Amino acid sequence: MQVDDLMSDATGCRQGATVRECARLMKKENIGFVPICNEAGEPVGAITDRDLAIRVLAEGRSAEDAVDAFMTRDVLSCRVGDDVRDAEQLMREARRSRVMVCDASGKLEGVISLADIAVATSEAAVGETLQQVKSDDRPAAH
Repeated sequence: MQVDDLMSDATGCRQGATVRECARLMKKENIGFVPICNEAGEPVGAITDRDLAIRVLAEGRSAEDAVDAFMTRDVLSCRVGDDVRDAEQLMREARRSRVMVCDASGKLEGVISLADIAVATSEAAVGETLQQVKSDDRPAAH
């Protein structure tokens, strides 16, 4: 099974968007993860609802600040056509529950989450990935 069989359409913000714009997008789309893309549509980071709470609200920052200052810049991505097992392995190694899916030119096409994989694969495999994503232990080397 390929990642594009399970991924959700990408709903993201552009670099330079305000925290408020991203928060409104989260509310409108009922999502908690927003990819941040450059002008070419390539992901350069991501922000979560948790990031907004901890990095913005808890620090007393303005909702008018650019989201760039608060996003996670380490982009975890795979390509359209990649096997779902490869995306799951990325999640395990990076200890993240979402992977951005890009086309051959690097443009964001979608997002695949651990929940998407759970719907289509065995409970045991997803349980193992979830345990590794949420673990405080370092992932095993392969």
